[in-house]
Amino acid sequence: MPTGSNSKKKYTYIWVSAIILIFGTFAVYEITKRVKGGTVVENDRMSGVSKGKEVGFVINSGEKRKVPDFEFYNQDSVLISNKDYLGKVYVVEFFFTTCPTICPIMTQNLVELQETFKYNEDFGVASFTINPRYDTPSVLTAYADKYGITDKDWHLMTGDQEKIYELAQQGFYIFATEDQEAPGGFEHSGMFALVDKNGYIRSREDEFGNPLIYYRGTITEEQGVNSDGETQQMTILKEDIKKLLAE
Repeated sequence: MPTGSNSKKKYTYIWVSAIILIFGTFAVYEITKRVKGGTVVENDRMSGVSKGKEVGFVINSGEKRKVPDFEFYNQDSVLISNKDYLGKVYVVEFFFTTCPTICPIMTQNLVELQETFKYNEDFGVASFTINPRYDTPSVLTAYADKYGITDKDWHLMTGDQEKIYELAQQGFYIFATEDQEAPGGFEHSGMFALVDKNGYIRSREDEFGNPLIYYRGTITEEQGVNSDGETQQMTILKEDIKKLLAE
C-alpha cells in the first residue's frame, strides 16, 4: 500500500503528464493548421527571410534565393527569359487556361494588380501554363483578351512541360502536377511569388514569424477570408510590391 508521499508523487506525475498531453496536442494542431495554410516551409529548402526588413530576402542554405534561368514563348510567340524581367518587380504564377476552379480568381487578382500599377513601367507579371500541350500562344492570346490582360510586361508563357514543371517545383517550390482526377486534369497550389528588380525572391513574415514565401492568390480583397478562414493576402502583396518598386 503506497505511503502518503508516494501517493502525492503519483498524482503529481499524472498532472504533469496531462499538462504535457494537452500542450502537445495543441502544438500539433497549430503546426498542422499552419502547414495547411502555407505558413510553414521546410528548413532545408527555405529557411527564412532576412531580419530587419519588412520585405526580406528568401534565404536558402545561407544564400539569397534567386529566380532560376528560364526561357519560354509568350502569347505573342515571342521568346521571353528571366533576363527580360531584370529591372522590374514582378509576380510569378502557375496556371492553365481551362482551370475550372482557382485560376479565374488568381487571374482576376493579377488583373487588379495590373490596374493598380498600370502607370509603373517597372512592374510585370510572369504566368506559366502547366498545360502547355493545350495552351498554345493563340490560346493564351484569347485568354488574355478574355480577362483584359493588357500590360506589355505581363507574359503568359508556354513551352516544354517538363521544363515548366521543373521551374515550378524545383525553381520556386510551387506545387503543380498533372492529375486526371483533379478538376480540369491538373492540380496546383494557387500561390504567387514576388520577385525584385534584381531577380531575387522576396517575402515578409507572417503573424507567426515565418516567412510568407508565397502570397495566396485564391482570395480576392473583397472576400476577405475563404471558407476555411484563411485571410487573403492581396493587400499585403500590393504593399510589398510598392516597397520593392521604391528600392
